[in-house]
Amino acid sequence: MNDHLDFKPIDKNFFNQPTLELAQSLLGCLLVKETPDGIAAGYIVETEAYKGPVDRAAHSYENRRTKRTEIMFAEAGRIYTYLMHTHCLVNVVCETIGKPEAVLIRAVEPVYGLPLMIERRGTDNMKNLTNGPGKLTKALGITMQDYGHLFWEPPLFISDGYTPESISQGKRIGIENSGDAKDYPWRFWISGNPYVSRHQKEG
Repeated sequence: MNDHLDFKPIDKNFFNQPTLELAQSLLGCLLVKETPDGIAAGYIVETEAYKGPVDRAAHSYENRRTKRTEIMFAEAGRIYTYLMHTHCLVNVVCETIGKPEAVLIRAVEPVYGLPLMIERRGTDNMKNLTNGPGKLTKALGITMQDYGHLFWEPPLFISDGYTPESISQGKRIGIENSGDAKDYPWRFWISGNPYVSRHQKEG
């Protein structure tokens, strides 16, 4: 792909799926970010679903409404970014207005704008470039300024990609203090993809 016009935002109706289904449908889609420095894009290869009010691991557990989580109560397809330590993480808001659920994008496979990604990450180790939620946002140039925008409009949007041959499923990562929620098998990844943050099947 040599022209950003090759990347067309996906139809907004794509996001009107139940959260667990959307988390799987996102696999293989392109995540694209346009910045003044250039365009970077990668196939989404790993996601985690967070089912809001009933999920102790979700920021919106028990309909917790704060300045940070406010966008989770908006329509499906909104961008929910938040800071975890010094890293910006990016999520897709799901479900209907008032039902705060989201899908975390955990890893992408670099497709376009590799020199820009390498410069931003300070590494040319391809497997380590975007195989984690904080790594991919830095590589693509996703920041807190993207909060609240729509995933079907530039500069940060999702585009059609490909349908994975096989999807694996297991426990989510890094939520050990979430009671029973730590065991929910709500992490999905493209089986065997080298850019997935963790490969072993759990649950």
